[in-house]
Amino acid sequence: MLIRALIVLLFVLNLGVAAWWITRPVPEPPLPPELPAGVARLQLVEEPQAKTASPGSDTLSPAVTAAAPAEPQACFSVGPFVDTAAASAALEKLRPQILRSKLREVPGVSASGYRIVLPPAATREEAQANAQRIGAAGFNDFLIMNSGEEINSIALGRYRSRESAERRLSALQAAGFPVQMLPAGRAPPSRWWLDVGATAAADPAGWAAQVGGTVPQSLDCAALR
Repeated sequence: MLIRALIVLLFVLNLGVAAWWITRPVPEPPLPPELPAGVARLQLVEEPQAKTASPGSDTLSPAVTAAAPAEPQACFSVGPFVDTAAASAALEKLRPQILRSKLREVPGVSASGYRIVLPPAATREEAQANAQRIGAAGFNDFLIMNSGEEINSIALGRYRSRESAERRLSALQAAGFPVQMLPAGRAPPSRWWLDVGATAAADPAGWAAQVGGTVPQSLDCAALR
C-alpha cells in the first residue's frame, strides 16, 4: 500500500509540473541597449532599406536616371567643300538637324597618269653610275634629270594607266632598283566632306541648296561611332 501511494503521489506531482510549464507566461524579449546620441544603429543586410523623403513631404523622391544619347535616324556625307572653313560654315547651318558630325579629307588624285622614278643620287657621278647599271640590267627608256627639284634622279617612264606603271615598277624593283611610282602632273587639291548623323526631323534633300555641294550621299552610321 505504501509503494502504491508513493507512485500516485509522483504521478500527481508530474502532472502539476507539466501543467505549470504549459501555462507559464512567455517572457518579454530584452530591450536593445540605448545608443549614444548621433550614433547610427547597425542594420543587417536582411532588413528592408528605409525609404527617405524630403523634409516636410509625404511622397518619396523619384530616382534620378541618366538619359541615353539620341541615335541618328540616318547618316550622310555632305560636300565636297574646298577647305575646312567652308565645311565648318556648312556645319553651323546644319547643326539643328544633326546629332553627330565628323570632318573627312579626301586627297586630290592626279588624272594625267603615273611616272616611275629612281630617287635623286647625292652626286652627278653617282646618278650616271645608276643609269649604267639600269642599262646593263636590260632596261631602256630612262633619263637622268639635270635640273629642278629632282636633279640627279632618273626618270624611267611615264604611263597613262596605273596597271602599266605598276608592271614597270615591279620589274625594276625585282632587278634591285629602289624605284618609286609618282603621280604625273600636278595633283588637284584635297576636298573636304562632312559625315553627319541626321535627326528624325532633318531634310537631307534640301541640304545641297542650303550649304552647297552635291546631293548628300548615304553613309553607314557605324562610321561616326
